[in-house]
Amino acid sequence: MTQITKLKTGSKFEEMGSYSRLVAVDNWIYVSNTAGRNPQTKQISEDLVEQTHQVFANVEAALAAVDSSLADVIFSRVFVQEAKDVETVMGIVGEKFRGIDPATTVTCPPLGSTVYKMELEVTAFRGASRATVQKITLAQ
Repeated sequence: MTQITKLKTGSKFEEMGSYSRLVAVDNWIYVSNTAGRNPQTKQISEDLVEQTHQVFANVEAALAAVDSSLADVIFSRVFVQEAKDVETVMGIVGEKFRGIDPATTVTCPPLGSTVYKMELEVTAFRGASRATVQKITLAQ
């Protein structure tokens, strides 16, 4: 029988919008678009780099709660508020996903508030980090 796990973090936005931070369906894991608000202090840094690291900390905590990690991520969507910040954000994304190499979409739409400098959504497959991986390069 299919096992579905729905994770809530206590965010007022999850309650307002009636959504879960993460939904796992068997080994498929879907993490909602996640901002860089510190879950303990409820504060969000004005610094792009700090905010981006907090986003990853929030996503990593959600994944860990269902026995997964960034190493299981197979797809990510990176939302950057200002196009001028893409290079900085992608440098951090590259550090976090180095060797994992998920398929990734990067876009610069308006986010839910101007305080959010970037947000991240991921899809993971529990156990992907232990799978045999074939790498193919089309061009060099």
